[in-house]
Amino acid sequence: MRFGLLGAGRIGRIHGLNVAARSDARLVAVADASNEAASSLAQATGAKMADADAIIGDAGIDAILICTPTDTHADLIEAAVSAGKAVFCEKPVDLDSDRIRRCLATVEKSGKPLMIGFNRRFDPNFAALEKRLRSGEAGEIEIVSVISRDPGPPPVDYVKRSGGLFRDMMIHDFDMARFLLAEEPVVIFAVGSALVDKAIGEAGDVDTAAVVMKTASGRIAQISNSRRATYGYDQRIEVHGAKGMLRAGNVHETTLEIATRQGFRADPVQNFFLERYAAAYRAELAAFIDACSGKAAPSPTGLDGLRAQVLADAATESARTGRPVAIKAA
Repeated sequence: MRFGLLGAGRIGRIHGLNVAARSDARLVAVADASNEAASSLAQATGAKMADADAIIGDAGIDAILICTPTDTHADLIEAAVSAGKAVFCEKPVDLDSDRIRRCLATVEKSGKPLMIGFNRRFDPNFAALEKRLRSGEAGEIEIVSVISRDPGPPPVDYVKRSGGLFRDMMIHDFDMARFLLAEEPVVIFAVGSALVDKAIGEAGDVDTAAVVMKTASGRIAQISNSRRATYGYDQRIEVHGAKGMLRAGNVHETTLEIATRQGFRADPVQNFFLERYAAAYRAELAAFIDACSGKAAPSPTGLDGLRAQVLADAATESARTGRPVAIKAA
């Protein structure tokens, strides 16, 4: 497969290098607002530099990877599928659910595959948990618990354009909760505070938040987020069921452990999302290539992106009003 990459920043570079490392794929062209970023990745992968319009219009390119700022995603998706390209887009499709709906209508009309970058579904640990959950090892699902805490907060300038913690950070956890529950939540209650950086609160956002959701059958999901974890990148999932519990813990820098009179000590957990989810990004790309070649349906889909965004919107409203919010149909 021949790929064009739009956006050669931190996440775009990861995807571009992963494409270049495969024997069944080739990175043909790279576009970025920064010539330095595009040039660096092009040199590292053997790709050429071009602008976004030229890449989308290139008949020699099969698929487009969109890793640009959020406010460009929907327009680029529409342009790419209309040009006959398969599309992989980093989350979210857009910060506005109605704009996502219009975008997905264009995608459906085109008949081209669209996959959204909820990479955590492809983490080997979380994927193994989901597979064993589906096999019935834990029995009927009762409570899904997701913990996601960053080592430190982002710059306030980023916060101001991010759409808020629920739409920017917790959206990954909304997708994971849906993925594991196998049912759509019907009601949500959210709380949030600015406990880490007062400037985040002054910008109108929160840096510490918790959410509880319930499905029509009564299954419960709870999500905990923080922009501060002094001990590293904290990523844990637990599913409690009628027969037992499945749990996926943090990934440490090494498996080394020391035991002394003072107790047991292990090496720190990995400290950055690009490191923690490196294997997930590779598996995600493999799944996209399979979807484009007809071996599997694309997943997560644009509809998954929309449903996670609807949950993020409802959580934002709940945190603002202090009341539970009924989930609107996607």
